[in-house]
Amino acid sequence: MSGPTDSAAYTKDHPFPARITENRLLNKPGSAKETRHFVVDLVGSGLHYKAGDSLGVFPSNRASEVNELLRRLGASGEEPVSPAALKLPEPISLREALTDRLALSKPTRRVVEVMAEKASHPDERSKLAGLLAPESKDLLNSFLEQREFVDLLAEFPSVRLTPQEFVAHLRKLMPRLYSIASSPRVHPTAMHLTIAIARYQTNNRDRVGVCSSFLADRVKLGETRVPVFVSHSHFGPPEDGARDCIMVGPGTGIAPFRAFLQDRVAAGASGRNWLFFGDQKRGTDFLYEQEWNDYLAQGALARLDTAFSRDQLLKVYVQDRMRENAPELWAWLKGGAHFYVCGDAKRMAKDVDVALHDIVAEQGKMAAGQAVEYVKQMKKDRRYQRDVY
Repeated sequence: MSGPTDSAAYTKDHPFPARITENRLLNKPGSAKETRHFVVDLVGSGLHYKAGDSLGVFPSNRASEVNELLRRLGASGEEPVSPAALKLPEPISLREALTDRLALSKPTRRVVEVMAEKASHPDERSKLAGLLAPESKDLLNSFLEQREFVDLLAEFPSVRLTPQEFVAHLRKLMPRLYSIASSPRVHPTAMHLTIAIARYQTNNRDRVGVCSSFLADRVKLGETRVPVFVSHSHFGPPEDGARDCIMVGPGTGIAPFRAFLQDRVAAGASGRNWLFFGDQKRGTDFLYEQEWNDYLAQGALARLDTAFSRDQLLKVYVQDRMRENAPELWAWLKGGAHFYVCGDAKRMAKDVDVALHDIVAEQGKMAAGQAVEYVKQMKKDRRYQRDVY
C-alpha cells in the first residue's frame, strides 16, 4: 500500500491498515482461558512505539449479529442512515454502520421508552410499561445488563423501527487499547499483543468481546486490513538502566513486562529485574513460560515469583507472593527500584497497592501515614507506575 511514511500521518482519526501475521494460542489444552499472542505488521506505516505504549485497534462486529439485526428490522442493509453518534457529513449504508461504525450492545432506557410507544401487541406494551415504571428501576437495569439490541428486537417483534430510528440509539464503536508486548529495539517493524479472548453467555445467547473475537476469529492472517494506531504512554521501564525493576503482571497484565524485559536486555541495562506473574494453573496458563525460563538462565531475570490460584485448595495471588518476599522486596525498594503493576484495576491492582503499603510500613518500620507518604513520593518520582484497566 502506498501512503505516508511519517508516523504522525497515522493517528486514531486516520489509522494504519495493518496486517496480522501471527495468531497463536498461549494456553495449553485443558485451560479454562483463551489467551492469544498476535503479531501486527507495521511495515510501511512509519509508526514508532516504545516499551509501555499501547496499540489501538478498530474492530468490526460479527456478520451473524449484523444479519440478524437486519432481518429483525426488515431491512436490506442498503438503506442510507446518518447515525447521530457518528456526526457524518453524508449518510452511509445501514450495513456499514452496523458492521464497522456502531456498537451493538448496551441498550439504554431511552430505546425501551421508544419501543413502548411503538409496540402494537398488548402483551409487549404491558411488559415494556412495567419495565419503565418508577418502582422498576433495578429491574430495568438488570434487564438491560443481560441484553444487547438484537435481544430487544427479538423479544418485542411488534415494534417497528425504521433503520434511521434504530441507529439513533446506538453508540459509536470505539477502538480497544492493548498493551504492547514487544520492544521496538527487538521488533522495530512489528508489535506483539497478548489478548484474552472474551466468550460468555447472557440471556441464553452466546456473546463475544467485539475486538478480541475480531482478532481471534474474523481476521485472515496476512490478508485482512486491521485499522490500528499507537497510543503513547508515560508507562515505561526506568530511563536509568542501572535501576532495578519490579514488575507485577498477572494474566494478560504480563504484556508490557515482556516488552520491558526485551527492551532492557537489548539496551544492556545493568539493573536487576524481578517479575511477579499469576494465573489460574501452572500447567495450562503459564504465559510465555519458556521465555521467562530463558531470561532466568541468562541472568536477565533475577527473580521470578509465580502465583497459580487454582493449583491448591487455598487460592494464592501475586500480592500473597509479594508479602512472602517482603524483606527482599523492601530491600529492592530502599535501593531505588522502580515498581510496576499492570492488569485488572478493580481487584488485583487495589490488592497489590494495599500489599505494597503494608510492606513499606512493616519492613520500613513506619506508621501507616508515613508509609502512605513514602508511596506517594514513589509515584511523584515515577518509581511507582500502574497500567490498569
